[in-house]
Amino acid sequence: MRDVVEQLQRLGMSGYEAKAYVTLVGAGQPLNGYEVAKRSGVPRSTVYETLGKLVAKGAAYELRGSDDATDYLPLPPRSLLERMRREFADSIGALEVALPAIVAPPKAYLIHSLKDPVALLDRAEDVVAGARSDLFVSIWPEEMKPLSPLIKRAVERGVETSVMHFGAAREPVGHLYERRFPFPAFPDEGDGSAKGDRDHRLLVVTGDRREALVGGFAGGTAWGVYTEDPAVVAMAIEYVRQDIALQIVADRVGREAMREIWATDPELRRFLNDRDRPAALLRAAGIRGHRPPVAPPVTPTSHDHA
Repeated sequence: MRDVVEQLQRLGMSGYEAKAYVTLVGAGQPLNGYEVAKRSGVPRSTVYETLGKLVAKGAAYELRGSDDATDYLPLPPRSLLERMRREFADSIGALEVALPAIVAPPKAYLIHSLKDPVALLDRAEDVVAGARSDLFVSIWPEEMKPLSPLIKRAVERGVETSVMHFGAAREPVGHLYERRFPFPAFPDEGDGSAKGDRDHRLLVVTGDRREALVGGFAGGTAWGVYTEDPAVVAMAIEYVRQDIALQIVADRVGREAMREIWATDPELRRFLNDRDRPAALLRAAGIRGHRPPVAPPVTPTSHDHA
């Protein structure tokens, strides 16, 4: 009963209204105000006011007997839910037209900090759920599990979806590319990821080329930012696009050929020597209360340039 009451409150009923309605539904027969108060816990001093509000909303009906006493019957749950669904759909449709018309152009693009895993994933869900034209996602299996249903629904409503997934995906959605080629410096764990990567996972989600979430998970902590700044959004999209392009090239060239290229090309080796820095940044962000630290220095190699 508590769960039902909470859900009805989320749909607009007060706590007393929800309790009274649930009591009427569970009674299976008309009840007067005294009986509703006794069974529901709604105070007797407010029960008739509460029942009157349910009647005004069409969620209950009055039955007047010959002795002028008033009993109450609920609108059947299926009918109530259908009515609520129509009303909410109408309200959302009206707001989709009205709200954009009153939005002032931003004087500055804010960046919202996200400081824990729950907040980070909740905001990622918002971006995916709000997408109407395209999505670019770079994600690990740990974060794909909660986001997969929403990404699937985005694909079903026609959103062009490009996903860079680190390792094998249980259920591919949209245009999904599995990152199966690890860097030579880190042995493959068998699922396409490399040892040392999974403890510092990066999550990137962009929606409709207008909003972006970039976050990291490191050692049980998380940090992230959300923004509609066009420059940040463009960089996030290009990060995902370039990573997908590299994976496509790796698939075409072949695993062994790619290993040889990465192992022998001096410019690629220069980047490999620097590969621990992002992991260090993620770890330090968690240790320092999610404040991005200054990158640690890197010992130059014989291939570094001034």
